[in-house]
Amino acid sequence: YNIIQSKIALGSGGLWGKGFLQGTQGHLNFLPEKQTDFIFTMIAEEFGLVGALSVLGLLALVVVFCFAVALRCRHQFGRLLAVGLGTNFFLYVFVNVAMVTGSIPVGGVPLPLISHGGSAMLTTMLGFGLLLSVFVHRDAEFGPARD
Repeated sequence: YNIIQSKIALGSGGLWGKGFLQGTQGHLNFLPEKQTDFIFTMIAEEFGLVGALSVLGLLALVVVFCFAVALRCRHQFGRLLAVGLGTNFFLYVFVNVAMVTGSIPVGGVPLPLISHGGSAMLTTMLGFGLLLSVFVHRDAEFGPARD
């Protein structure tokens, strides 16, 4: 039922969407969990393909930033941490978008930085805190002192 309603909402958004708060599937409660798992569906219905691709583009910029931090980091742990966080963020986005489009079964994965999800938001913010720490200390040398 959820996937059917999600596909209806995705298709009815068209190119430019129905307008802010004008989506029928979500606001008439045909689509459950619209604030968490199916928030991308609501964005695509209300803002259309242009809005959905804009959101995906902004999320892709976050992933690119993670990998840019990894490339600039001098120590291996920071590189591995940044790549791992970027990959984790990408997988969250990929699974959510694939889930709402019906490509994979519904698994309850929220869209990072957008969905209402407590523990997922907490872990995302914790990961970004670690990423910013890697970015700040990218030139630092760690380990035993050398003479």
